[in-house]
Amino acid sequence: MLITMINRYVELHRAMGFKYRIQNGLLQHFAIFAHQRGDTFVRCKTVIEWAKQAPSPAQRRNRLLTVRRFSISMQAEDKRYEVPPADAFGFETFKRRLRHLLSVSELKLLLQAALKLNPLNSIRPLTYSTLFSLLAATGIRISEAISLNVEDVTDDGLMIRATKFRKDRLVPLHRSAQEGLRHYLRCRIKYSGIEKSLFVSTNRKRLSYSTVNSVFLQLVRSIGLRKGPGHEGICIHDLRHRFAVKSLEECKGNRTDISQHMVALSAYLGHAHISDTYWYLQATPTLMKQIATTQEILYRRNDHV
Repeated sequence: MLITMINRYVELHRAMGFKYRIQNGLLQHFAIFAHQRGDTFVRCKTVIEWAKQAPSPAQRRNRLLTVRRFSISMQAEDKRYEVPPADAFGFETFKRRLRHLLSVSELKLLLQAALKLNPLNSIRPLTYSTLFSLLAATGIRISEAISLNVEDVTDDGLMIRATKFRKDRLVPLHRSAQEGLRHYLRCRIKYSGIEKSLFVSTNRKRLSYSTVNSVFLQLVRSIGLRKGPGHEGICIHDLRHRFAVKSLEECKGNRTDISQHMVALSAYLGHAHISDTYWYLQATPTLMKQIATTQEILYRRNDHV
């Protein structure tokens, strides 16, 4: 009964255009947990008990609120659905997490670790080293990368289809990125020529987000960039943030040049609004030095007027 209602709830949100991937995973996991306790509808005690099993405060709260929203929706049809209090784990004001922008040496360590993944005689090491290289070099979303097909790699760049905002876009590639993808494609086609997916697992199927994220965490922990489960730290989305910040660092010029650069960057990243692109930016020593230099020039210019 509960799993049926959850599936209907998820289908409704997807019909409205939401991917609802993470929420669906959480609700399915909760349904199994509740079923083991004999629940056929949401009970506050069960929700809190299940949410407590998450490894961090943020994840516990996310679990709680995900099921809470579902239960509020279901209560309109069935009053037996209990709505857990939103403050069961305390109120938490949102704080933007400071992203870890990998240095060149850290990125090299990550890619070297990926090339050592087992089994060494399979496509797996090359798949992950190429995938993480592509994320760092282009800033595309991980969901976009694992959705790529072989035919999407063109001479003009990557064809990103049906993105987050249901739009296609062409992402130009640096020559080094093109060469890296060509090398991977030669090995990839020999390994599994029939499968259309660009990045494949050892069973010759398309990679899943959960698998890629798990491998990424395994690698960054192995090279000392993140502690064990339950600790905050670098995540796979930081590669996209790294690209956006590094792109701005490379932009030299006046305010007009930078404004034009930001518009181009927003289109390249596939953002619907330029405000979404500004969200990816954060202060770095390089950017602060550029700002200080510009301010010094402006000060001296005004001082002589």
